[in-house]
Amino acid sequence: MSRVDQAKMLLKAKKLQKELKNTLIEIKKGDGAVVIEINGEQKIKKVKLNKELIDLNDISELERWIEDAIRDAIAESQKLAQEKMQPMMGMLGSLGL
Repeated sequence: MSRVDQAKMLLKAKKLQKELKNTLIEIKKGDGAVVIEINGEQKIKKVKLNKELIDLNDISELERWIEDAIRDAIAESQKLAQEKMQPMMGMLGSLGL
């Protein structure tokens, strides 16, 4: 691989990383009682709880919604990263890496 090709790959990787960082995914559970925002780098950006939709007498339900929202948010961010990285992985595979 030439230095020019390496530089192009590095620029594409940096651009992809920036895209993932700036892409937000929103997951809702409990009809919107719990909302998780996560970016494509799998960093949770925001957790919102709608107190009007939460029964404080059933904390186990709230905990389950939070767990499910986080699990789904991570899965969605992983799927997004995989989709965005697929073309790059093909290029690396053709190089024997």
